[in-house]
Amino acid sequence: MLELKDLRKSFGSKQVLKGISATFLPGHVYGIVGENGAGKTTLFRCISDLLSFEGEIIKEQPDFNHRLGFLQTNNLLLPMMTGREYLRLLTQARHQSISDFDARNVFDLPLDEYARNYSTGMQKKLALLGVLLQGNNCLILDEPFNGVDIQSNIIITEIIRELRRLGKTVLISSHIFSTLSDTCDEIHLLREGRFVRSAAPEDFATLEQEMIRVTVGDRVGRLGL
Repeated sequence: MLELKDLRKSFGSKQVLKGISATFLPGHVYGIVGENGAGKTTLFRCISDLLSFEGEIIKEQPDFNHRLGFLQTNNLLLPMMTGREYLRLLTQARHQSISDFDARNVFDLPLDEYARNYSTGMQKKLALLGVLLQGNNCLILDEPFNGVDIQSNIIITEIIRELRRLGKTVLISSHIFSTLSDTCDEIHLLREGRFVRSAAPEDFATLEQEMIRVTVGDRVGRLGL
């Protein structure tokens, strides 16, 4: 279990997170949606202990951080490291002994090529594969579908469903609402540093329409097309 109590984060005078409280349970997938700058990545970095914060984060297991996998929007890949070496580095960091990387290469990546030769989408898939092979109990996936081909999106969706079946806690952010509505048990709308609404599956369609209405407003009409 992961519980946030009045989580707040500021950068100088700018307050990005303004008191977020939520509980995330094992065997559930949670979506976090919001406009650019709403605070999604900052929230994930606080949960991962990559940023200091005010408030409280309760993590059920004392070794929670050692069983947490964080797929960031932009992942650092050393240019002269091959895909295979990257996977070996990440799995050994979690004391996972894996020798059959080729068999687990579900995205058909060229594991013996240098990361500098990978496209942006291939780098995202390599980073995701590394996080998945670590055997983490909680996974935070920041824009896992962004820049990835449609075939891989289908695979990622099925992987997320399998993670739920295995009892993992999964947090996902995405700008593509359909990818969240297909996988999530609950979606939180983050706006101006706060969760302003949370929706169960039966309310996803209403939440999406509300987001469209607020986001679009009269913008299309103002174009004068």
